[in-house]
Amino acid sequence: MDLLIPSTGLLFWMTIVFLIVLFLLWKFGFPAIVNMVNARKAFIDDSLRKAHEANEKLANIQQMSEALLQEARQKQSQILKEAAQTRDNIVGQAQEKARNESARIIAEAKAEIENEKQNAIRDIRNEVAVLSVQIAEKILREKLSDDKKQMEMIDRMLDEVAVKN
Repeated sequence: MDLLIPSTGLLFWMTIVFLIVLFLLWKFGFPAIVNMVNARKAFIDDSLRKAHEANEKLANIQQMSEALLQEARQKQSQILKEAAQTRDNIVGQAQEKARNESARIIAEAKAEIENEKQNAIRDIRNEVAVLSVQIAEKILREKLSDDKKQMEMIDRMLDEVAVKN
């Protein structure tokens, strides 16, 4: 039974050693362990706080990027609308200019045609007059080749003039 029940002297010294070890741990060991645990807890808390801030910043950045994308899309749409309006204006101006130019060219062509027509009519009249005079001259020479025919022609013309007056 001696093995199962310790003697009082052994129990006394074991208690003294336990108290000394407990005191040493209490004085030096536990504060170091508690300090390390507190430092680790502070590091984890700080890391969690930084992660939370990073998530908030990321969310803000995502919102800002969405806003920038939306603004860029709106600007792109506005630029495309302005480009379409500019294109339509340029096409309209070009069409109007082409119409005005074609009207001017047609008017000039009509004026040129009218001038050419008048010149042609004048030339034809001159040619007809010259030909008429030449034909009349030939006819008169042929008809008035002798004196008797000349006198008959003069009498006839005098009669015509007298009838008209």
